[in-house]
Amino acid sequence: MGTDDQANRISVSERIYEGLEAVRQSGLTNMLDRPAVARIANELGFYETAEWVNDNREKYARGVFKGFEIERDSDERV
Repeated sequence: MGTDDQANRISVSERIYEGLEAVRQSGLTNMLDRPAVARIANELGFYETAEWVNDNREKYARGVFKGFEIERDSDERV
């Protein structure tokens, strides 16, 4: 994957990313089904992820197609 693809990824906190990965790996829904993703994240105990998915519909949709990445701390930025 090129740097252009990586630049377009949606940055989320590590906890949000973990919740999205847990839902994806569960195989319980298609990740395009945003309401189901939020519901399953909630059921799996990733409450912050469920809230983020519901509150950030556009970012979530872009992330499904462009990818998600864990946001770096400001100390890590160059």
